[in-house]
Amino acid sequence: MDIHRAAWNKQQQVLKSSLENPEDHPEWLRLFLNQHAQVHAGEMSGAGSWSFEDEILIGLDEPSMRIIPEGDEHSIAWILFHLARIEDVTMNMLVAGSEQLLKREDWLVKMKAPAVDTGNAMNVERVALLSGAIDIIALRAYRMAVGRNTEGIARKLTASELGKQVDPARLEKVKSEGAVVTEAPEVLEYWEKKTIAGLLLMPATRHCILHLNEALRIRYCLSR
Repeated sequence: MDIHRAAWNKQQQVLKSSLENPEDHPEWLRLFLNQHAQVHAGEMSGAGSWSFEDEILIGLDEPSMRIIPEGDEHSIAWILFHLARIEDVTMNMLVAGSEQLLKREDWLVKMKAPAVDTGNAMNVERVALLSGAIDIIALRAYRMAVGRNTEGIARKLTASELGKQVDPARLEKVKSEGAVVTEAPEVLEYWEKKTIAGLLLMPATRHCILHLNEALRIRYCLSR
């Protein structure tokens, strides 16, 4: 494990502890914003810090982002779409109780995306269809917009809100809008058990690092 991942994983544990006791550890927001910034493009936060996403995408052309390597199930384009959709749905619909950016800012049309859901339970054929059809520039802009919006949501949260469970009515809205497909009930079941603090950890930070590690492995595979 490289120095950046070791440091990020260590800070994730500090963030987890601060979110569990936010009244005693008011630095939770600073910790969250720092961790969140590192799993997005450096341009997203404007902090100019090192970024796991930049590590993968700098110097990578669009055709390479669309490739599903032999023996794999995903492309880098699909991973970025999946990360953006998951964060959009959880942070807006479940945490803030607001409309997802995908609908609010018409990103589905901008990206030319052939799917409205988060990508969970997609088979390889659908992953390939999405990877080939999506507008990469718009996809990256959508992910950046989602990240910046999440920063705004996090800044408005109070310490008392962090321990609240996800509102069941908000989960029902996710289902009714088709943001999570019926073939992936475990996703909603997982979110149902989470507090707002839990969603800041997974998916807004830790879920990203897991898939960005996958994307880095794909990039290495493509370079061989």
